[in-house]
Amino acid sequence: MSLLTNVMDHSLDEGYAEAAARKKAENAGGMPKTVRAKVGLAVGLVLAALVVTVGAAQARIEAPVVAKEREELIDRIDRENAVADKLEDSVDELRDDVSARQREALKKHGGDRGELVGILSGAVEVHGPGVKLVVDDAKEADQSGDGDARETSGFSDTGRVRDRDLQRVVNGLWASGAEAVSINGQRLTSLSAIRAAGDAILVDNKPLVPPYTVLAVGDGKGLRSEFDSSADGLYLEALHENYGIRTGLSVEDDVRLPAAPSVIVRTAEPSTEKGTS
Repeated sequence: MSLLTNVMDHSLDEGYAEAAARKKAENAGGMPKTVRAKVGLAVGLVLAALVVTVGAAQARIEAPVVAKEREELIDRIDRENAVADKLEDSVDELRDDVSARQREALKKHGGDRGELVGILSGAVEVHGPGVKLVVDDAKEADQSGDGDARETSGFSDTGRVRDRDLQRVVNGLWASGAEAVSINGQRLTSLSAIRAAGDAILVDNKPLVPPYTVLAVGDGKGLRSEFDSSADGLYLEALHENYGIRTGLSVEDDVRLPAAPSVIVRTAEPSTEKGTS
């Protein structure tokens, strides 16, 4: 037991303890002891001070240059923005001119039916009674999921609105008596296409984001009644019941639809060539 007690009381050899105490006493001052060390420290301090001083002076000299370059860049941005705004105004004026010429052409060749032709073709803005249909993804739908929304077992995939859903909705509204239709402010024409690119839905190559607001001009109550009882209306109800897709259909006293951004006019002429038997 006396041996164990001695080991515990003197775990550090006395020679090590003495060497540590002597080293601590020699470095108690914290400053170099030799002249060479002192000179090296002084030179280091001078160099550090010189670097800081030169950096500060250079920054002060370059400050006006940097400020001038910044002002020039801001002026250039303002000039380019002004040019862009002017070009946009010019584009708007040209679009208005094209729309006016299209309306005149429709009146000239369509006679009394020119206004109706403009409405049906999407060349003019329209407003009047109609319906408002809002279609949105299910609350639990995962926008980052992959795969077909009706062919996967995961609810995160089945709860998303797909392009063919909007296709059926729009076709159902047309068949129910709609005179003009738009989706999220995008006017539809007889040449419009509703397609998918990944998880995004494109209308005439313009991406849309949910919720999808479909406006249709027509006899509001009659349009709603016809659509609800149609196969496409029942299809939309099935999407709500089976996949949680949110829908809302309301009759509106006045809905406004913009003109289509561009209307492609295509004409056909009878052939003068005689057919061969």
